[in-house]
Amino acid sequence: MVGLSSIIGSGWLFGSWKAAKVAGPAAVFAWVIGAGIMLLIAMSYMELGSMFPKSGGMVRYAQYSHGSMVGYMGGWSNWVAIVSVIPIEAEASVQYMSSWKWHWAKGLYDGKELHPAGLAIAAVLVIFYFLINYWTVRLYAMANGFIMIVKFIVPALTIIGLIASGFHSGNFTHHGGFAPYGWSAVLTAIATSGVVFAFNGFQSPINLAGEARNPGRSVPIALIGALVISAVVYVGLQTAFVGAVPGHLLGHGWSGIDLKSPFADLAIAVNLNWLAVTLYADAFISPSGTGMTYTATTSRMIQGMQENGYFPRVLGRVHPKYGIPQPAMWFNLAVSFVFLCLFRGWGTLSAVISVATVISYVTGPVSAMVLRRTCPDLPRPTRAPALKVIAPAGFMFASLLLFWSKWPLTGEVILIMALGLPIYLYYCWKERFEGFAPHLKAGVWLIAYLGWMALLSALGSAKFGGYDVFPYGVDMVVVAVTSLGFYAWGVRSGWAGPSREVAGESATEDISTEAAGGDLAPVV
Repeated sequence: MVGLSSIIGSGWLFGSWKAAKVAGPAAVFAWVIGAGIMLLIAMSYMELGSMFPKSGGMVRYAQYSHGSMVGYMGGWSNWVAIVSVIPIEAEASVQYMSSWKWHWAKGLYDGKELHPAGLAIAAVLVIFYFLINYWTVRLYAMANGFIMIVKFIVPALTIIGLIASGFHSGNFTHHGGFAPYGWSAVLTAIATSGVVFAFNGFQSPINLAGEARNPGRSVPIALIGALVISAVVYVGLQTAFVGAVPGHLLGHGWSGIDLKSPFADLAIAVNLNWLAVTLYADAFISPSGTGMTYTATTSRMIQGMQENGYFPRVLGRVHPKYGIPQPAMWFNLAVSFVFLCLFRGWGTLSAVISVATVISYVTGPVSAMVLRRTCPDLPRPTRAPALKVIAPAGFMFASLLLFWSKWPLTGEVILIMALGLPIYLYYCWKERFEGFAPHLKAGVWLIAYLGWMALLSALGSAKFGGYDVFPYGVDMVVVAVTSLGFYAWGVRSGWAGPSREVAGESATEDISTEAAGGDLAPVV
C-alpha cells in the first residue's frame, strides 16, 4: 500500500499528458520501458532492503559498501530527489484546482507556474502532510489505506469512461503517426515526462522497512507488486488519454496540447461531467497520499544520514513517546517551502526530480555486488536472482536514463548534486580528516562518473540536446559501454572497512524497538 500510494500520486494526473506532448502516441511504450528499467534497478534494492531493514535505508547502503564519500553523495542525491516530491504533490492539486469554474480559481495558475495565491494553498497542503505524520505513524497508515482505495477506483473510472465515451483510434496513426517525434523522444519521455518520477515511489517501502513486521517478506512483495500493478494502471491511462484527445486540439501536433487539468479537461470534452468532478476531488486525494508518504519517508532519510554522521545530531532525534524523528520533519518542511518557491510548476519540478532520482540509483547495484563480496555470510532474507547480470544492467540503464534526460538539464542537476560536497567536506574537517584517504579512494569513481556523464550529455546528439559530436545511436552506445566500465570500477572500489562494521549488525533485528512505545512495528 505504501509503495502504490507513492507511485500513483500526481504522476497519473499529469504524466500521460506530459509524455504525449513529448512522444505522441508512442508514449505508451515509455511507460512499459520505464517500468522494466525501474524493476531492474529495484531488484538490487530489494536485496539490500531485506538485509538492512532500517528507517531511511536508501541513504545507508552506499555507506555500508564504500564508506563516507559515496555514502554521502548517494544519500544526498536521493534525499534531494525525494524531499522535493512533497511540494510537487501540493502543486499538482492546486493546478487542477485552477480549472474550477469559480472566478477566484483562475488566478491560481497561469499555465506555467503558480501565482502567489496558488503558492499559499500549496503551502497549506504541505503543512497538512506534515501534521498527519507528526505524532504517530498510525494516523498516516489509516489515512493511506483509505486514500489507496480512492487511488484505484478513480484511475479505473477514468480509463473506462474515456475509452467508452470518447475514444478515437485514429489518434494513434494520424497527426504525425504513432511516433511523430521519433523514438528518441520516447526515451526522453521516460526520463523527464513523469515516468521515472512516478515509478520512483518504489523507494518508500525500503525507507520504511525498519517499521515493517517481516521485512524479508514484505520488501520484495512491496517493490515488485507495486511496480507491476502501477505499470498496468499507467499504460491504461496513457492509452485512454491518447485516444480521448479531440482532433481540434491536435492542430499543432501533440506537442501543442495545452491543458491545465489534463484528464478533467478531456472528461468535460466528452461530456463526462461526473468524471470531471470526481477528478477534481481526486486531485487532492491522490497527490495528498503521496505527499504524506514522502513526508514520512524523508524524515527517516534525514535520520539515516544523521546516523551516518552527515547532519547535526538533533535531526536524528526520535520522540521518546511517538517514535517519530520530529526535528527531521521540521527540517524537511523548511526545505519543501524552498522548493515550492523556486519551482512553481509541476512540469519543471518533475523533470528535476527525475534526473536527481536517476543519479541516486547508480549506487544501489554497485553496493549490492560489493556487499556480496565483502559480507558473504550476512543474512539475506531475499536474494536478487542473477545479480551478476542484473546489477550491471541496472547501472547501465540508469546511466542511459540520465543521458536521455537531455542536455543541459543533465548537467544542471549534476551541478546540484555537487553542491552537497561542501557539507561532506565540512564534517570531514570537523573530524580533522582522520581516516579520510580510504573513503576518498573508494569514492573517486563516483565523482569521475558524474563528470563523465555531464560531458557525454553535452557531446551527445542533438536529439538529446547535445552538440552532436557523437551522432544519434553512437552516443547511446558510448554511454552504455563506458557505464559498464564505471560499474566495474565502482565494484572494485568497495572496501572491507565499512563492511566490517556492517557484519556486526543483525539484518533481522527489530529496529522498531529503538522507539519507545512500540508504535511503529505493528502498523506498516
